[in-house]
Amino acid sequence: MYIIKNLSKIYTGQHGTIRALDNISLTIERGSFVTVTGGSGSGKTTLLLALGGLNRPTSGSLTYEEKNVYSLPEPRLAEYRNRNVGFVLQTFNLIPYLSALENVMLPMLFNAERNGNAQASALGLLQKLGLEERGAHLPRELSVGQQQRVAIARALANNPDVILADEPTGNLDPNLSLEILKILKNLNDTEGMTIIMVTHSPEAAKFGNRQLRLKDGRIENGLD
Repeated sequence: MYIIKNLSKIYTGQHGTIRALDNISLTIERGSFVTVTGGSGSGKTTLLLALGGLNRPTSGSLTYEEKNVYSLPEPRLAEYRNRNVGFVLQTFNLIPYLSALENVMLPMLFNAERNGNAQASALGLLQKLGLEERGAHLPRELSVGQQQRVAIARALANNPDVILADEPTGNLDPNLSLEILKILKNLNDTEGMTIIMVTHSPEAAKFGNRQLRLKDGRIENGLD
């Protein structure tokens, strides 16, 4: 469970002050599928990065399973990012010179608990996502839909509790988008994984069992 209290993120630059998140308070239950929509600059990605331990807020608190994330020492914060959270991004961020299998194995190499059976675990994840015959292929040898499925497999590598997805269907056509959304929905329905997904698509947002909309760094609504 996430408990967010009075969370703000302020950037100061040449053109003045930007309040990317403005005093947000929110609870996200374990096992939820939360979708976050809003216009450009509304704070969607800033919120997602804060949840992932990648963007320290200016003020407020972010608690995950009774731990204040940003009060953790840096090694514990890195452990939170590596073990509790999996990231799925619009740009896939696969390592171009590593095979699909090696890309999925990569997060496990930094986790002593998973390192010993990294190859077998990675093969199992590729099989789960219908890519068992693509393990030796480089990213450039895969379709965009296959690349995103590899990215999802990599996000699952350390068996995280939470998947944070930032526009995961943004580069995909409607059919491939539906395929990826169904994979995320299945992870939520069958494995109880918490999914928090930023999307610009109203159709994609409907996959969530809770829909949030941000405007100017504030929650405009929180429809369950």
